[in-house]
Amino acid sequence: MTLTQLNVFVLVARLGSVTAAANALSVSEPAVSQALTALRQHLGDQLVVRGPGGMTLTPGGSRLLSTASQIVALGAEAQAAVRAAQGAPEQLRLVATSTIAEFAVSPVLEAFTRRLSGGVQVSSGVAADSEMAVLVANRLADVALGAASMRDPQLQVTSEPVFRYKMAVVTSAQAKPRGPASQWLWLVDPSGTDPDSDSGRMLRALRVPDARVRVFPNQTAAWAAAADGSGVAPAASHLVAQQLRRGELCVLTLPGTPMDACWHVITLNREHRPVAASSLRHFLGTPEAMQLMRSPTEGMPPSRFRPPVYVTIWS
Repeated sequence: MTLTQLNVFVLVARLGSVTAAANALSVSEPAVSQALTALRQHLGDQLVVRGPGGMTLTPGGSRLLSTASQIVALGAEAQAAVRAAQGAPEQLRLVATSTIAEFAVSPVLEAFTRRLSGGVQVSSGVAADSEMAVLVANRLADVALGAASMRDPQLQVTSEPVFRYKMAVVTSAQAKPRGPASQWLWLVDPSGTDPDSDSGRMLRALRVPDARVRVFPNQTAAWAAAADGSGVAPAASHLVAQQLRRGELCVLTLPGTPMDACWHVITLNREHRPVAASSLRHFLGTPEAMQLMRSPTEGMPPSRFRPPVYVTIWS
Protein backbone atom coordinates (compact mmCIF):
# COMPACT_ATOMS: atom_id res chain seq x y z
CA MET A 1 0.00 0.00 0.00
CA THR A 2 1.50 3.32 -1.11
CA LEU A 3 0.74 7.01 -0.72
CA THR A 4 -0.04 7.20 -4.43
CA GLN A 5 -2.62 4.41 -4.17
CA LEU A 6 -4.30 6.07 -1.20
CA ASN A 7 -4.39 9.41 -3.00
CA VAL A 8 -5.97 7.79 -6.07
CA PHE A 9 -8.61 6.14 -3.90
CA VAL A 10 -9.48 9.42 -2.15
CA LEU A 11 -9.80 11.29 -5.45
CA VAL A 12 -11.94 8.59 -7.07
CA ALA A 13 -14.18 8.46 -4.00
CA ARG A 14 -14.58 12.23 -3.70
CA LEU A 15 -14.69 13.20 -7.38
CA GLY A 16 -16.88 10.26 -8.33
CA SER A 17 -14.99 8.77 -11.28
CA VAL A 18 -11.67 7.41 -12.51
CA THR A 19 -11.70 10.01 -15.28
CA ALA A 20 -11.98 12.93 -12.86
CA ALA A 21 -9.22 11.50 -10.66
CA ALA A 22 -6.94 11.07 -13.68
CA ASN A 23 -7.58 14.67 -14.75
CA ALA A 24 -6.78 15.94 -11.26
CA LEU A 25 -3.50 14.04 -11.21
CA SER A 26 -2.66 14.73 -14.88
CA VAL A 27 -2.13 11.02 -15.54
CA SER A 28 -3.88 8.46 -17.73
CA GLU A 29 -7.04 6.63 -16.68
CA PRO A 30 -5.26 3.23 -16.89
CA ALA A 31 -2.66 4.50 -14.40
CA VAL A 32 -5.41 5.44 -11.95
CA SER A 33 -7.20 2.12 -12.49
CA GLN A 34 -3.98 0.17 -11.90
CA ALA A 35 -3.27 2.01 -8.65
CA LEU A 36 -6.83 1.46 -7.43
CA THR A 37 -6.68 -2.23 -8.38
CA ALA A 38 -3.43 -2.69 -6.48
CA LEU A 39 -4.95 -1.10 -3.36
CA ARG A 40 -8.04 -3.29 -3.65
CA GLN A 41 -5.91 -6.41 -3.88
CA HIS A 42 -3.75 -5.39 -0.94
CA LEU A 43 -6.75 -4.71 1.32
CA GLY A 44 -8.99 -7.46 -0.05
CA ASP A 45 -11.91 -5.06 -0.59
CA GLN A 46 -13.43 -3.39 -3.66
CA LEU A 47 -13.49 -0.08 -1.71
CA VAL A 48 -15.52 1.74 -4.37
CA VAL A 49 -17.95 0.26 -6.89
CA ARG A 50 -19.90 1.69 -9.80
CA GLY A 51 -23.68 1.68 -9.41
CA PRO A 52 -26.68 3.18 -11.22
CA GLY A 53 -26.17 6.48 -9.39
CA GLY A 54 -22.39 6.60 -9.83
CA MET A 55 -19.51 5.52 -7.61
CA THR A 56 -20.47 4.07 -4.21
CA LEU A 57 -18.16 3.24 -1.32
CA THR A 58 -18.25 -0.21 0.24
CA PRO A 59 -18.37 -0.37 4.07
CA GLY A 60 -14.61 -0.91 4.01
CA GLY A 61 -14.14 2.01 1.63
CA SER A 62 -16.21 4.28 3.85
CA ARG A 63 -14.00 3.48 6.83
CA LEU A 64 -10.82 3.90 4.79
CA LEU A 65 -11.73 7.28 3.29
CA SER A 66 -11.21 9.40 6.41
CA THR A 67 -7.93 7.70 7.34
CA ALA A 68 -6.62 7.78 3.77
CA SER A 69 -7.43 11.50 3.52
CA GLN A 70 -5.41 12.20 6.66
CA ILE A 71 -2.45 10.16 5.37
CA VAL A 72 -2.48 11.99 2.03
CA ALA A 73 -2.56 15.35 3.83
CA LEU A 74 0.31 14.34 6.12
CA GLY A 75 2.30 13.16 3.12
CA ALA A 76 1.91 16.57 1.46
CA GLU A 77 2.89 18.34 4.68
CA ALA A 78 5.95 16.11 5.02
CA GLN A 79 7.09 16.95 1.53
CA ALA A 80 6.55 20.69 2.16
CA ALA A 81 8.62 20.43 5.35
CA VAL A 82 11.51 18.77 3.49
CA ARG A 83 11.33 21.40 0.72
CA ALA A 84 11.50 24.15 3.32
CA ALA A 85 14.50 22.51 5.04
CA GLN A 86 16.27 22.36 1.68
CA GLY A 87 15.66 26.07 1.13
CA ALA A 88 13.20 25.54 -1.74
CA PRO A 89 10.64 28.32 -2.25
CA GLU A 90 7.15 27.84 -0.88
CA GLN A 91 4.65 26.76 -3.53
CA LEU A 92 1.44 28.68 -4.15
CA ARG A 93 -0.85 26.82 -6.55
CA LEU A 94 -4.05 28.57 -7.62
CA VAL A 95 -6.86 26.88 -9.56
CA ALA A 96 -9.82 28.75 -11.01
CA THR A 97 -12.74 28.18 -13.31
CA SER A 98 -12.05 28.64 -17.03
CA THR A 99 -13.85 32.00 -17.06
CA ILE A 100 -11.91 33.40 -14.09
CA ALA A 101 -8.66 31.99 -15.47
CA GLU A 102 -9.29 33.64 -18.82
CA PHE A 103 -9.90 37.13 -17.47
CA ALA A 104 -8.83 37.63 -13.87
CA VAL A 105 -6.09 35.22 -12.77
CA SER A 106 -3.15 36.79 -14.62
CA PRO A 107 -3.71 40.40 -13.49
CA VAL A 108 -4.51 39.33 -9.92
CA LEU A 109 -1.41 37.13 -9.62
CA GLU A 110 0.79 39.78 -11.22
CA ALA A 111 -0.38 42.36 -8.69
CA PHE A 112 -0.04 39.88 -5.82
CA THR A 113 3.49 38.77 -6.71
CA ARG A 114 4.62 42.41 -6.84
CA ARG A 115 3.86 42.54 -3.12
CA LEU A 116 5.89 39.43 -2.29
CA SER A 117 9.40 39.74 -0.91
CA GLY A 118 10.43 36.54 -2.75
CA GLY A 119 10.70 32.89 -1.87
CA VAL A 120 7.29 31.87 -3.29
CA GLN A 121 6.78 29.84 -6.48
CA VAL A 122 3.41 30.80 -7.95
CA SER A 123 1.52 28.74 -10.55
CA SER A 124 -2.07 28.56 -11.76
CA GLY A 125 -4.41 26.25 -13.60
CA VAL A 126 -8.02 25.46 -14.48
CA ALA A 127 -10.49 23.26 -12.60
CA ALA A 128 -14.24 22.70 -12.41
CA ASP A 129 -16.16 24.14 -9.48
CA SER A 130 -17.15 20.61 -8.46
CA GLU A 131 -13.45 19.64 -8.14
CA MET A 132 -12.07 22.63 -6.27
CA ALA A 133 -12.71 21.71 -2.63
CA VAL A 134 -11.29 18.22 -3.23
CA LEU A 135 -8.16 19.58 -4.95
CA VAL A 136 -7.49 21.89 -2.01
CA ALA A 137 -8.23 19.20 0.60
CA ASN A 138 -5.88 16.77 -1.17
CA ARG A 139 -3.13 19.43 -1.39
CA LEU A 140 -3.23 19.49 -5.19
CA ALA A 141 -3.98 23.21 -4.95
CA ASP A 142 -3.48 25.79 -2.22
CA VAL A 143 -6.18 28.25 -3.27
CA ALA A 144 -9.24 27.81 -5.50
CA LEU A 145 -11.35 30.59 -7.00
CA GLY A 146 -14.83 29.92 -8.34
CA ALA A 147 -18.43 29.36 -7.31
CA ALA A 148 -19.05 27.80 -3.89
CA SER A 149 -18.65 24.03 -4.23
CA MET A 150 -18.37 22.64 -0.71
CA ARG A 151 -20.75 19.73 -0.28
CA ASP A 152 -18.70 17.37 1.84
CA PRO A 153 -18.45 18.49 5.48
CA GLN A 154 -15.56 16.06 6.00
CA LEU A 155 -13.29 18.19 3.83
CA GLN A 156 -11.15 20.41 6.03
CA VAL A 157 -11.52 23.49 3.82
CA THR A 158 -13.05 26.95 4.09
CA SER A 159 -15.09 28.69 1.38
CA GLU A 160 -15.52 32.47 1.61
CA PRO A 161 -17.24 34.93 -0.77
CA VAL A 162 -14.86 37.47 -2.29
CA PHE A 163 -16.62 39.06 -5.29
CA ARG A 164 -20.36 39.46 -5.96
CA TYR A 165 -21.71 40.21 -9.42
CA LYS A 166 -24.61 39.63 -11.83
CA MET A 167 -25.00 36.95 -14.50
CA ALA A 168 -26.88 38.08 -17.60
CA VAL A 169 -27.82 36.59 -20.97
CA VAL A 170 -26.35 38.29 -24.04
CA THR A 171 -26.83 38.00 -27.79
CA SER A 172 -26.50 39.98 -31.00
CA ALA A 173 -28.53 43.17 -31.13
CA GLN A 174 -29.42 42.35 -34.74
CA ALA A 175 -30.52 38.72 -34.26
CA LYS A 176 -32.59 38.33 -31.10
CA PRO A 177 -33.93 34.79 -30.66
CA ARG A 178 -37.60 33.82 -30.61
CA GLY A 179 -39.52 31.13 -28.81
CA PRO A 180 -38.83 29.61 -25.39
CA ALA A 181 -35.35 30.11 -23.91
CA SER A 182 -34.93 26.35 -23.45
CA GLN A 183 -34.92 25.95 -27.23
CA TRP A 184 -32.38 28.66 -28.01
CA LEU A 185 -28.84 27.70 -28.89
CA TRP A 186 -26.70 28.46 -25.82
CA LEU A 187 -23.00 29.22 -26.28
CA VAL A 188 -20.74 28.61 -23.29
CA ASP A 189 -17.08 28.30 -22.34
CA PRO A 190 -15.89 25.04 -20.66
CA SER A 191 -17.16 26.15 -17.24
CA GLY A 192 -20.69 26.15 -18.65
CA THR A 193 -20.63 22.35 -18.75
CA ASP A 194 -20.15 22.19 -14.98
CA PRO A 195 -23.55 22.10 -13.20
CA ASP A 196 -21.96 23.72 -10.12
CA SER A 197 -20.78 26.79 -12.06
CA ASP A 198 -22.81 29.99 -12.28
CA SER A 199 -23.45 29.38 -16.00
CA GLY A 200 -24.47 25.81 -15.21
CA ARG A 201 -26.93 27.01 -12.57
CA MET A 202 -28.44 29.45 -15.04
CA LEU A 203 -28.89 26.81 -17.73
CA ARG A 204 -30.45 24.45 -15.20
CA ALA A 205 -32.85 27.14 -13.95
CA LEU A 206 -33.95 27.85 -17.53
CA ARG A 207 -34.31 24.08 -18.23
CA VAL A 208 -31.91 24.17 -21.17
CA PRO A 209 -31.24 20.61 -22.45
CA ASP A 210 -27.70 19.51 -23.28
CA ALA A 211 -28.64 19.26 -26.96
CA ARG A 212 -29.10 23.05 -27.07
CA VAL A 213 -25.65 23.85 -25.63
CA ARG A 214 -22.48 24.46 -27.65
CA VAL A 215 -19.09 24.64 -25.91
CA PHE A 216 -16.34 27.00 -27.08
CA PRO A 217 -12.64 26.98 -26.10
CA ASN A 218 -13.05 30.13 -24.00
CA GLN A 219 -15.57 32.76 -23.00
CA THR A 220 -14.35 35.32 -25.53
CA ALA A 221 -15.02 32.89 -28.40
CA ALA A 222 -18.52 32.13 -27.08
CA TRP A 223 -19.36 35.85 -26.89
CA ALA A 224 -17.98 36.45 -30.38
CA ALA A 225 -20.26 33.71 -31.74
CA ALA A 226 -23.20 35.26 -29.92
CA ALA A 227 -22.34 38.67 -31.42
CA ASP A 228 -22.39 37.05 -34.88
CA GLY A 229 -25.95 35.85 -34.24
CA SER A 230 -25.14 32.18 -33.65
CA GLY A 231 -27.01 32.01 -30.34
CA VAL A 232 -27.13 33.39 -26.82
CA ALA A 233 -24.54 33.23 -24.06
CA PRO A 234 -24.46 33.51 -20.26
CA ALA A 235 -22.15 36.33 -19.21
CA ALA A 236 -20.83 37.95 -16.07
CA SER A 237 -22.08 41.51 -16.54
CA HIS A 238 -18.79 43.14 -15.50
CA LEU A 239 -16.74 40.99 -17.88
CA VAL A 240 -18.89 41.69 -20.94
CA ALA A 241 -19.31 45.43 -20.24
CA GLN A 242 -17.02 46.54 -23.10
CA GLN A 243 -18.90 44.49 -25.71
CA LEU A 244 -22.18 45.94 -24.43
CA ARG A 245 -20.86 49.52 -24.62
CA ARG A 246 -19.63 48.96 -28.18
CA GLY A 247 -23.03 47.58 -29.21
CA GLU A 248 -21.60 44.20 -30.20
CA LEU A 249 -23.92 42.47 -27.73
CA CYS A 250 -27.15 43.30 -25.95
CA VAL A 251 -28.73 41.90 -22.78
CA LEU A 252 -31.84 39.75 -22.99
CA THR A 253 -34.38 39.98 -20.19
CA LEU A 254 -35.46 36.56 -18.94
CA PRO A 255 -37.20 35.39 -15.76
CA GLY A 256 -34.63 35.17 -12.97
CA THR A 257 -32.06 37.30 -14.77
CA PRO A 258 -29.83 39.05 -14.13
CA MET A 259 -28.90 36.31 -11.65
CA ASP A 260 -27.02 37.01 -8.44
CA ALA A 261 -23.63 35.26 -8.47
CA CYS A 262 -20.46 35.25 -6.45
CA TRP A 263 -16.85 34.15 -6.73
CA HIS A 264 -15.64 32.28 -3.66
CA VAL A 265 -12.12 31.52 -2.48
CA ILE A 266 -11.48 28.03 -1.09
CA THR A 267 -8.49 27.31 1.14
CA LEU A 268 -7.54 24.86 3.85
CA ASN A 269 -8.79 25.68 7.33
CA ARG A 270 -6.68 28.34 9.02
CA GLU A 271 -4.63 25.94 11.18
CA HIS A 272 -3.41 24.01 8.10
CA ARG A 273 -3.28 26.84 5.55
CA PRO A 274 0.17 27.65 4.10
CA VAL A 275 1.45 31.18 4.70
CA ALA A 276 1.40 32.10 1.00
CA ALA A 277 -2.20 30.89 0.65
CA SER A 278 -3.23 33.05 3.61
CA SER A 279 -1.47 36.03 2.00
CA LEU A 280 -3.29 35.53 -1.30
CA ARG A 281 -6.60 35.09 0.52
CA HIS A 282 -6.01 38.43 2.28
CA PHE A 283 -5.01 40.14 -0.99
CA LEU A 284 -8.22 38.99 -2.73
CA GLY A 285 -10.16 41.12 -0.24
CA THR A 286 -8.23 44.32 -0.97
CA PRO A 287 -9.58 47.21 -3.12
CA GLU A 288 -6.79 46.58 -5.66
CA ALA A 289 -7.82 42.95 -6.18
CA MET A 290 -11.51 43.90 -6.30
CA GLN A 291 -10.80 46.40 -9.07
CA LEU A 292 -8.79 43.84 -11.04
CA MET A 293 -11.62 41.30 -10.79
CA ARG A 294 -14.17 43.95 -11.77
CA SER A 295 -12.24 45.28 -14.79
CA PRO A 296 -9.60 42.69 -15.73
CA THR A 297 -7.52 42.50 -18.86
CA GLU A 298 -8.21 39.70 -21.31
CA GLY A 299 -5.98 36.65 -21.49
CA MET A 300 -5.81 33.07 -22.64
CA PRO A 301 -6.75 30.19 -20.32
CA PRO A 302 -3.73 28.37 -18.83
CA SER A 303 -3.16 24.67 -19.42
CA ARG A 304 -4.42 22.08 -16.97
CA PHE A 305 -2.80 22.40 -13.55
CA ARG A 306 0.04 19.85 -12.98
CA PRO A 307 1.38 19.85 -9.42
CA PRO A 308 5.11 18.95 -9.42
CA VAL A 309 4.77 16.54 -6.49
CA TYR A 310 2.64 14.15 -8.52
CA VAL A 311 4.88 14.37 -11.56
CA THR A 312 7.63 13.04 -9.29
CA ILE A 313 5.51 10.27 -7.77
CA TRP A 314 4.20 8.95 -11.09
CA SER A 315 7.42 9.16 -13.12
